[in-house]
Amino acid sequence: MAAKTTSNAGFTVPGMSLANGHKVANALQMRIHAFNDLQLTLKHAHWNVVGRDFIGVHEMLDPQIELVRAMIDALAERMATMGVAPNGLPGALVKAREWDDYEIGRARTTEHLAALDVVYTGVIESMRKTIEEVGELDPITEDILIGQTAALEQFQWFMRSHLENTEGELAHRDATTEKGAAKKAK
Repeated sequence: MAAKTTSNAGFTVPGMSLANGHKVANALQMRIHAFNDLQLTLKHAHWNVVGRDFIGVHEMLDPQIELVRAMIDALAERMATMGVAPNGLPGALVKAREWDDYEIGRARTTEHLAALDVVYTGVIESMRKTIEEVGELDPITEDILIGQTAALEQFQWFMRSHLENTEGELAHRDATTEKGAAKKAK
C-alpha cells in the first residue's frame, strides 16, 4: 500500500495553533511565488538591458537576484518549520499568481528600471499587507518579512536613483504599468 502524502503536517511551531501556523505558512507561499517571479524578472532584465549605463545596471541586478533567492529560501524554510510544505514549482506559481508576466524585452536601462520600479512597488505593497496579516499571529515571521521588505525598499531606491532628476521627480511619474513606465522613461 502506498504511503499517504500531504502538504500539511499535523504540527506547527510551539505556542501557535495548528490553524494559525498553516494560515501564516499559506501567506508565505504567496510571497515565495512573488519572489520566484521577481528573481526571474530581474534576471530577464539583466540579460536584456542595453544602452547608456548598461554595465552599472547589469551588475547592480545580480546581487539583487541573489538576495531575493535567499529570501525565497528563508520563507520556504519558515513554512517547513511551521509544518507546511513549500511549493516552488513554476506551474504552481503561474496558477496562483494575480499578476501578469513582465512585458519588457530588450530595452534601454531607463526603460527596464522604470518598469522594475513598478514591479517593486507591487511586491513591496503585497509584502506590507502580508506583514499586517501575519503580525498578530506570529512575530517571528513578521520579523523575517520586515527585514526582507527593508531590503526590497533599498533595491527600489537604487533603481529609482537612476531615474530621479534633481527636483526629486521620477522619469515615469504616475505610470501604473510596466509598459507605461518604460514608455515614459524612454
